[in-house]
Amino acid sequence: MLDYAVALTRTPAEASDELVATLRKDLSDEQLVELTANIAWENFRARFNRGFDVQAQGFSEGAFCPVPERHPSSNESESPPR
Repeated sequence: MLDYAVALTRTPAEASDELVATLRKDLSDEQLVELTANIAWENFRARFNRGFDVQAQGFSEGAFCPVPERHPSSNESESPPR
């Protein structure tokens, strides 16, 4: 899916028939439309913001979801703590 996003983000935006066929193996028509619309919307927002030199406002500064560290256990079949 990332290859598809990259293909639609380039100028000119071109996704090969082979790439779309690969996506259709895992996605329904509705899912492919939703994925394409989301990629297009994010590209619109990015280019719009560049056109007006909109800079980051710091709303998410310091906000992140860290991946918990995995601690080796004596029993590998146990699930990691959540």
